[in-house]
Amino acid sequence: MSGGKLITGFAVTATSHTLGEYRARGGYQALERALLGMKPEEVTGEITASGLQGRGGAAFPVGRKWSVIRPDDGETHYLCANADEGEPGTFKDRWVLENAPHLLLEAMLIASYALGVRHSFVYIRGEFDLAYRRLAGAVEEAYGAGLFGKDIFGSGFSCDVFVVRGAGSYVCGEASALITSIEGKKGYPRNRPPRLTVRGLYQKPTVINNVETLANIPWIIAHGAQAYRTFGTTKSPGTRLVSVSGHVTRPGVYEVEHGYPVGRFIHEDCGGVLGGRALKAVIPGGISTKVLTASEIEPHRLGHFGDCEDRRVLPQSAGIPHLEPLVFEGESLQAAGSSLGSGGMIVIAEGTCMVRVLQVMLRFYHHESCGQCTPCREGMGWLHRIVDRIVSGRGRPEDVDRLYEISRANDGTTICGLGDAAGYATVGILDKFRCEFEYFIAHGRSRYDGCLECLGSS
Repeated sequence: MSGGKLITGFAVTATSHTLGEYRARGGYQALERALLGMKPEEVTGEITASGLQGRGGAAFPVGRKWSVIRPDDGETHYLCANADEGEPGTFKDRWVLENAPHLLLEAMLIASYALGVRHSFVYIRGEFDLAYRRLAGAVEEAYGAGLFGKDIFGSGFSCDVFVVRGAGSYVCGEASALITSIEGKKGYPRNRPPRLTVRGLYQKPTVINNVETLANIPWIIAHGAQAYRTFGTTKSPGTRLVSVSGHVTRPGVYEVEHGYPVGRFIHEDCGGVLGGRALKAVIPGGISTKVLTASEIEPHRLGHFGDCEDRRVLPQSAGIPHLEPLVFEGESLQAAGSSLGSGGMIVIAEGTCMVRVLQVMLRFYHHESCGQCTPCREGMGWLHRIVDRIVSGRGRPEDVDRLYEISRANDGTTICGLGDAAGYATVGILDKFRCEFEYFIAHGRSRYDGCLECLGSS
């Protein structure tokens, strides 16, 4: 695997999450350097120079977001760490919270200093039990050591942190819904503009960063922006935490340099597809990102789109826009029609019914729609019911086109991106595996039902 280990480069033990072990690894030295040797604008400048991009899905440049805030403008500013990790297949932020909570806290202190923040917040997913207990324990340790509160390191800088537990709403991972929930209101997303960096939490300028995004900051401040840029690629510096699940031999959380080949990662680092089966498809960054076929990941191999004989074609004639192996980089995945998203990779083996895969995904989106926007409230249920009907053997010939129509109707018509995401997931699977839906509708069952040749190794 690629050699960069900026976040996970330590041995995980029963006590590696504690303050003593974190400080033994050099923890809080970057904070001391920032508070005693740098001005707030210099910290922001270093983050900008590093090229660090957001790791929550949008990949927005962190320094550009921070630079909107003027720490000396007399306004109250807030910082929120988004630890409401609810994207199916994504669990890399939980790894940080469970194994290195002080890394997040040090990063929040550095960011708070740069942004002129006196009160910061961690919004953590309510279902995270161990992660919450580890984080709460780390906060207590940090206060006991004088790392939070007044006059930290004698610098004159003061900061407090508050941990807020969510109540299980996926939508509250969206930035505006997150701050609405912190305010004690129903977790509905807000219309924008104004941007949250202009009017956010309690109507004050607010920066919201994902846990993994923040976890990069101590390393950058300790070693410098140019050292950070020696990892990854020119356009995507640094590393990426990837949580891998599905039909893979070694699931888990991996730290991968940007630019590392996705196919090599699956077949070598993750041990290949479970049971020695062939790779069928990959959802690269959580279920909100479009599915990619094995041929799109490694186009030098013979194209194989699902199991339709008429689609076993070479990549060039399949319209694949690139012939280089897919790598962990935003531009590479965009060229393939998907994205890195939230870093949750789901590996799908041959013999898997993609109709049922979509059914599970739409069940999730239907359940998690907050109901504020009519297209999403009605569209999620409609999509889910159509696919449920197909799986029950009562599909209609017009169902596939109807799924496309509903997905298009949701695109760009809702306040947050949940309706868009469900449409992306639906269209992505239909574009690549429409033949499986048509077979299910025509025969009342999946092409894999009772097929020992396909399922014998499962």
